Amino acid sequence: MHRIVAPKIIPIDEHALDQSLIDKDALEVIFQLQNEGHVAYLVGGGVRDLLLGKTPKDFDISTSAKPEEIKRIFGRRCLLIGKRFRLAHLRYDKKILEVSTFRSGDLESSTLIVRDNRFGTPEEDVLRRDFTINALFYDPKTHTILDYVEGVPDIKKGILRTIGDPYVRFKQDPVRMIRLLKFLARFGFDIEQKTMRALCSCKEEILKSAPARILEELFKMLESASAERFFRVMKAHDFLDILFPCFHHFFTSPYAERGFEYLNAIDTLTAKHQNQIDRNVLFCSLIFPILECELEMLSSDRGKPISFTEIMQLSHSLLQGINSSSFAHFPKKLLAITHYILSMQFKLTPLTQRTKLSHRTLMHEDFPKAVDFLHIRSTIHPELDAQYRQIAKELEHDYS
Repeated sequence: MHRIVAPKIIPIDEHALDQSLIDKDALEVIFQLQNEGHVAYLVGGGVRDLLLGKTPKDFDISTSAKPEEIKRIFGRRCLLIGKRFRLAHLRYDKKILEVSTFRSGDLESSTLIVRDNRFGTPEEDVLRRDFTINALFYDPKTHTILDYVEGVPDIKKGILRTIGDPYVRFKQDPVRMIRLLKFLARFGFDIEQKTMRALCSCKEEILKSAPARILEELFKMLESASAERFFRVMKAHDFLDILFPCFHHFFTSPYAERGFEYLNAIDTLTAKHQNQIDRNVLFCSLIFPILECELEMLSSDRGKPISFTEIMQLSHSLLQGINSSSFAHFPKKLLAITHYILSMQFKLTPLTQRTKLSHRTLMHEDFPKAVDFLHIRSTIHPELDAQYRQIAKELEHDYS
């Protein structure tokens, strides 16, 4: 059990964190808060990623300033959000920096957390976080890391460890188990023994989570360039079966590797281009291989090709079945756009000879997403590349 202790102060000559990789606006926010007399640090995943030599996707800041004080300092740039977590979002053009006030939490009670808005000290804030690797503060003014929980040694050793008793922490917030698997997938670290035992023991607690949070973690991992490994570890630890039984059924079938091939394709494209693929297109990467297999089996049983109308019907029923059986239901708009993208694949690469696409089809607001998914397919099936390039050219011509 971690106790509140003075942090280990790690000076610049004892860590490999490169401050030049920190977002300049994030640094300015920290300095401005400090100049106003508040304690302020870069916190969490940003510090972890910098120590791993990675450029963070997000730069989160923790401070002693209360939300209303942050609002006063940053004025119109600041938007206060959240009920469970009262946070400040600072807008810099299209970028948002998240600033949170130090909080305290109960490490002893295994009661599910429904509110978490008690202000606290830096020490208390650290101890309410999930894993040691995510509980580091960095002070850019002194170039030092503040480590209360041996997070730096765990990063160096590649160990995933909860802060406090993992059985209690997973019952307080079951989504921490999904986050643990997320970090396992992203970094390939080893899970500390007690944390692993708690993960196996507490997995059914995940059904007490807010479905929206589970869905958000799923899409974050589809966007992470580690989607294939994430689904493999979710499957291995039975969380796919508990949360998304249709996906579990497919990923334990003889066709599983076809699905992992699509996940690997989106991982490769995400890592290569360093830009975010639309979530509807990412979701199609999960659904399309399942639909493809269903169509192949149906066609084989009948001994003749399936009509486009039947493809539409099968796509719709497949999406409805996946949605109704999943713990976290998918938004109606996502399902509608996914259905359109899936169906359009059989016009872009029809089972019989392709006909010329109409101007109306090309100008549909979601047609570019269908072309983006065809691009993903073409990375798996190179014979589709010429078709993809031709359609992309037609699209560009019609939009110009």
